[in-house]
Amino acid sequence: MFSPDEAPGERDLRELYSAVAPLLVRIAWRIAGTEEAAEDIVHEAFIRLIEKRIPFPSLDDAKFWLIRVVKNGALNVAKRKGREVRAYERWWQGEKAASDPADKELIREETGKEMREYLDRLPEKLKSVIILKEYGQMSYREIGRVLGISEGNVKVRAFRAREALLVMMEGKRDVS
Repeated sequence: MFSPDEAPGERDLRELYSAVAPLLVRIAWRIAGTEEAAEDIVHEAFIRLIEKRIPFPSLDDAKFWLIRVVKNGALNVAKRKGREVRAYERWWQGEKAASDPADKELIREETGKEMREYLDRLPEKLKSVIILKEYGQMSYREIGRVLGISEGNVKVRAFRAREALLVMMEGKRDVS
C-alpha cells in the first residue's frame, strides 16, 4: 500500500482516513472523554503515519497500527486528565452542588459517569478489550491483532471484564 521510499500518496491517505477515522475517533473519544481531544489524537496519529513513512502491505495493517497509536495517545490524555481532576478535587475538597434526582438528564450523566469510573477501575488489559469491543465496535479477531494477543485470549479478557463490571455495579467489592 505504502512504499518505503516515498510518503503515502494523497489517494492512499484519503482512502485510509475515510475507512478508519470514524472508528479511531470513537475509540479515542471513549478513552479520552471528549470529542475535541479524540479528534486531535486521531489527527496526530495520521501525522505520525506520514512522518514515519512506514510501509504497510495492506489497509488492515495500517488500520491496526493507527488503532494502537490512537489507543496509546488517548490513554496518555486520560491519565493527564485524571491527574488534573484529582488536583482540582483536592483543591475543591469534594464540595458538591445539590441535585434534583427527578431530572432524567442528570441521571443519565451520573450513570455514564459511574460506568466510566467502573471502567477506569479495571486493570488496563481488561479495560482495553472492553473499550475496543463496545466503543470501537471491533471484532474479537481485530482486537487480538491490535493488542497482539489471540482471539481466545480476547474473549477471556472480555468475559472477565464484564464479570468485574457486574461485581462493581452490584457493589460487592473493588476489582483492581
